[in-house]
Amino acid sequence: MNSHYHALVWIDHREARIFHFNVTDSSHEVILSTHPDQHLHHKANSGDSGHAAVDEKYLKRVSEALASAGAILITGPSSAKKELVTWLEHHAPATAKKVSAVETLDHPTDGVLLAHGRKFFRADDRMNGLTSA
Repeated sequence: MNSHYHALVWIDHREARIFHFNVTDSSHEVILSTHPDQHLHHKANSGDSGHAAVDEKYLKRVSEALASAGAILITGPSSAKKELVTWLEHHAPATAKKVSAVETLDHPTDGVLLAHGRKFFRADDRMNGLTSA
């Protein structure tokens, strides 16, 4: 268990990069999808959506990694961030309540992600009457 209040997750369908941090310190972990190379292509009249099913095991592991956070920022380039929010709402409602925002971000470096998270929570904490932890 970590001692950082804030967490940022950058997620797509292949991996989740999770940062737990405060003003001066951070920890980082990467969680890989259980089927990262699954590609589906929709063909006309095939009767399917052309989309992969939600990777429940992957989202559960991401949820578990975020559970100790006090406030969470979810980011990423694709629909995986919305799938994570929906999964949290149905399977981990206590963690879902900690989500401060969901933002679209392309593929930033880890340093850019951490700086973005710190900047976001400085403003978010002020708006909520908290001091940054």
